[in-house]
Amino acid sequence: MSGANANISAGAPPAWYPRSRRQLSKIGFFGLEREPGAAGRVRHACDTEAMRDGWVLFRRWLVVLVCVGWHGARAASGELPALAPLARSILGADQGVYVEAADGSVLLAQAASAPVHPASVSKVPTTLALLRKLGPDYRFITTFAAGGPLRDGTIAGDLVVDGGGDPYFVDENALLVAQRLNASGVHRVTGAVRARGVWFFDWQADGAATQLQQALSGKASSAAWTTVQSLTPALASPPTVSFGGVADGSTPPGVGAEVLEPLLIHRSQPLLSLIKSLNDYSNNVLKLLADAAGGAAAVEETARRSVPESMRAEITLGDGAGTDARNRLSPRAAVNLLRALDQELAATGHTLVDALPVSGIDAGTLHERLNGPGETGHVVGKTGTFGDYGASALIGAIPTTDRGTVYFAILNHGLPVSEARRRQDRFVRALLARITSLPWSYQPDLRPAVARAEVQLVGSGAH
Repeated sequence: MSGANANISAGAPPAWYPRSRRQLSKIGFFGLEREPGAAGRVRHACDTEAMRDGWVLFRRWLVVLVCVGWHGARAASGELPALAPLARSILGADQGVYVEAADGSVLLAQAASAPVHPASVSKVPTTLALLRKLGPDYRFITTFAAGGPLRDGTIAGDLVVDGGGDPYFVDENALLVAQRLNASGVHRVTGAVRARGVWFFDWQADGAATQLQQALSGKASSAAWTTVQSLTPALASPPTVSFGGVADGSTPPGVGAEVLEPLLIHRSQPLLSLIKSLNDYSNNVLKLLADAAGGAAAVEETARRSVPESMRAEITLGDGAGTDARNRLSPRAAVNLLRALDQELAATGHTLVDALPVSGIDAGTLHERLNGPGETGHVVGKTGTFGDYGASALIGAIPTTDRGTVYFAILNHGLPVSEARRRQDRFVRALLARITSLPWSYQPDLRPAVARAEVQLVGSGAH
């Protein structure tokens, strides 16, 4: 240290401080004029001591002012002590991470504007776009109708299924439909299942009609039957509908004017709980579900409109699930999208826990992560993994007592998946240690997904 700073640190007054009794008597302490006459003479003998004591007091005030200014600067930036060096040592200096408090103060930014492949974090903008377009209570409609006359429990023709894009129609739903068909008196179809419209079964579009027919005819999985029987204990055996024909795939909407009578309507579980189930396990059927929001291009446009203009070029989405090689997000854009989703949910009385998995509680990608004391239930987030692209990610939100919700995004690239996850969890634990976090207010819905679906008999089958 040199110059004036060296003098101050050594305890000596700076050059501008009064050096003599004459100077002090002239300007007084803190630059005040000494009053003349007797009062001044009485204090003259004390001037030397006053100089020494005054300088000590001055140095103390200077230290206070410097400390206050330093803490004020820290408060303005919002940075947490030692978080930046921890990010470099734990995650790596070339890895992207961004942390932001509820009031928008940036707690940490490292490679925060660099877009990298986000893997399944891409599902966050897809979730946002779906909720914004359809709303949390939207249900996908699938209708079942007779493709010929219905007599004595037999449809003389096909069972025509008009799909409305339900991505969560699985074996359990097929058994629920078979049970209701039996209840309406339908036990046999001379033809086959003929699927129309947008139709998925067990997460797949290809062969959906064939798989549905097999499930309806008694070939659903035993696990699916156990689930459905738990909801309808009166059923002693799986409901079945026999078919005389072979399902031959999908036909365009409008084909099949011979349909005579609607039989029942299947309504999916509400969109929000459906998305929650998919996000908990990071199910890539969201790639197909993105079509309900207008497709990948519409999801990308929604995402870009949801962040500040300066971040829009940091968002590229080739699909809605994270499997496209073109997908890119920066850490700060990912945090802003998470905040946009939080705001969208809040507008309908929901929170992030209603759409994304909660650490240590929800089955799926976060059940075995961040599940220790002070961690379980404190983090809601979304994982992302795509080893082929060297991509691994974790973004999330943590409620705190003094900073509101703290949002973070860690987007790793070029690391083995296991190592990336280890670093992510270690960093989030370091973050939790430096804030006063709270558990999310959350009670998981433990009912099977099929319990949230609805089946309504229509036409002559309704009683």
